Amino acid sequence: MKQRLFVPNIIDIEASGFGAFSYPIEVGVVNTQGQKFCRLVKPVIGWEHWDVKAESLHGISRELLQAKGESVVQLCLDLNVFLKNQVVYSDGWVVDQPWLIKLFDGAKIPMKFTISPLEMILNEQQMSVWHVTKDKVCENMNIRRHRASSDAALIQSTFVTTQKMSFSQSTHT
Repeated sequence: MKQRLFVPNIIDIEASGFGAFSYPIEVGVVNTQGQKFCRLVKPVIGWEHWDVKAESLHGISRELLQAKGESVVQLCLDLNVFLKNQVVYSDGWVVDQPWLIKLFDGAKIPMKFTISPLEMILNEQQMSVWHVTKDKVCENMNIRRHRASSDAALIQSTFVTTQKMSFSQSTHT
């Protein structure tokens, strides 16, 4: 019996920093069909924290957010349409979930989708080869920048690759 490939929705969020006062500055999603959603976030009043180390990692400046960022209201409305009634998975759920809560709270809009940790759908075989496989997939995809949509695509591709590896291992045991 052939096992069926599962392609999850994946979300990745870049932020202004790494601590409790940080906020989302870019949201990237790749859905099950491979369609991408990526938006810069215009900070709302009160979102002040900025970490230059985070900026050097993702390369997004405050000036870029002010010039090209989308309002949190429009971004949340669009995300709700893109992911309505679906589950989206994150490999950094412990930080991505609070940033999504902060984003939707800033917009005063209820979230119409669910975010779940990627670990909820990874099996032991996938987990055991995840990091090595992710490095190879990254190299093959030729990803040069650490940005939300690129990271989401990398995570989704790594999930599918490790799933296929898991399938082939289970047919050999």
